[in-house]
Amino acid sequence: MSVDQIHKLAQLLRTTREQEGLSVRGLAQRAGVDAATVLHLEQGRIAQPKPDKLRAVGHALGISTADLYAAAGWLPSTELPTFRPYLRSKYQELPDEAVAEIEAVFERLARDYGLHGPQDGEDELP
Repeated sequence: MSVDQIHKLAQLLRTTREQEGLSVRGLAQRAGVDAATVLHLEQGRIAQPKPDKLRAVGHALGISTADLYAAAGWLPSTELPTFRPYLRSKYQELPDEAVAEIEAVFERLARDYGLHGPQDGEDELP
């Protein structure tokens, strides 16, 4: 993990724990790990966290494994879902019109900020 990824992960864990109103010891107990592990993760003192410990802490905080692994830099951007499949999976109840509207806003924002996403059809399953 890079220094930036370590800090990003630490911030995610600390901020989420604080939003949940948990102490370091309370989170450790809920996750089944040592309080020192939680503290060291939140302080960015573990350069290569063990996946099982990270998953346990994330689960106790309600953070998905994919979000944790993305913050840790363990998922290359080519393995992350693009926006359309994400919306279809996460928000299945959204009508097609709403998905199209969200995509249009996202595409405008990406364009405004100089981001380049997949070409038409690249994110679609065969």
